[in-house]
Amino acid sequence: MNFRTAIPDEEPELNLIPLIDVLLMTLIFLVVTTSFSNEARLSIRLPEASAEVKENLPSLRVTIDAKGQIYIGEQQLLNATPEVLRAALTRAAGSNKDPLVVVHADAQTPHEAVIRVMDAARRLGFTRLTFATQQPAGQAARE
Repeated sequence: MNFRTAIPDEEPELNLIPLIDVLLMTLIFLVVTTSFSNEARLSIRLPEASAEVKENLPSLRVTIDAKGQIYIGEQQLLNATPEVLRAALTRAAGSNKDPLVVVHADAQTPHEAVIRVMDAARRLGFTRLTFATQQPAGQAARE
């Protein structure tokens, strides 16, 4: 006796609807979590420092404003080419062969202007260079 019934050979079927649902959910997740325009904007905050003046050394003050204009002492340089900058630094240093160069740069100063001043001082052989900073807001000044 043969109790088996003949089953016709059925082709296996692949249900694509759950696969499409998973792919669409993955795509929606990626689109929602990706930020496209934040890479171009970089928000930085320049550091503050609390510094004490230890000595009253003769120094050469170089001030750079937010537009990149360079002042040596109280005189503004009309042309900030490396040659003019080196000549002005040499004149301001006078007989001092290695003055302390203090760079007062605005927080919005282009880095190019600061690097230009540092390079001119290095080429003249000035090895002592420092940056002026301000105390953090809310911190009492030490006396």
